[in-house]
Amino acid sequence: MLTAEQIQKNWEIFLNNIGVFITGERKQKLLNFYKEYEDRIIMMPAAHKKEYHNAFPGGYVDHVNRVVDCAIKLANVWQQMGVDMSTFTMEELIFSAINHDLGKIGDEKHEAYTPQTDQWRKDKLGETYQHSDKLAFASIPDRGLYLLQAHDVKYTFNEMLGIQTHDGLYDEANKKYLINFSPATKPRTALPYILHQADLMAARIEFEKEWLPTFKETKVEAKNKNFALTKEKKTPIKQKALGNIKSESLKNILDNL
Repeated sequence: MLTAEQIQKNWEIFLNNIGVFITGERKQKLLNFYKEYEDRIIMMPAAHKKEYHNAFPGGYVDHVNRVVDCAIKLANVWQQMGVDMSTFTMEELIFSAINHDLGKIGDEKHEAYTPQTDQWRKDKLGETYQHSDKLAFASIPDRGLYLLQAHDVKYTFNEMLGIQTHDGLYDEANKKYLINFSPATKPRTALPYILHQADLMAARIEFEKEWLPTFKETKVEAKNKNFALTKEKKTPIKQKALGNIKSESLKNILDNL
């Protein structure tokens, strides 16, 4: 969970990333769009279920900021390893990262996530939020791209491809882009791969922060602890065993082990 101060700080970072990395007239259009939906987006979760990542108030912006940060760092790694960085720009990468999950906000009238009202689903299924039944179905990438064009925020082919495939092969729809047996049909840029890795990394980090500590000591580990011999326990057990050996020479050899 995030504090009110953290939620506000994350929103400032989110808007600052647009101000720093996005250029031209679409910078102001993008800022205007996000300011229009600020009250909704600033408190949004990144998922509806607590078993997923960042399913808490402010989780969406926290996740997007982390994806941007991961994308920048991973781009440096890819460049150091020899990828052709001329096939995309950093603005395209950051634009794609900022907007990769935009479809999760819903549409112009309806939020995608609302607080779960079914107590059984909250308790048994871990659904902190529920999907709005007022929202017409669309995939998250498709809805995000629609929202951008509906608000006259233009995007490049690279950005479209990055947003469309950011879930990698976790999304069956991406097979046509990412499983290719002909060089001519492979993506002409590494941007989709970098963005997918950034999203995957961010989600993993969020999982580790929220859930990994709960698995530090499993029941098996706790059970094994009961049978673990500490240094203090080994000494009396060893002495007891040595006391049963009649040969003094053998006892001396074992005592020195």
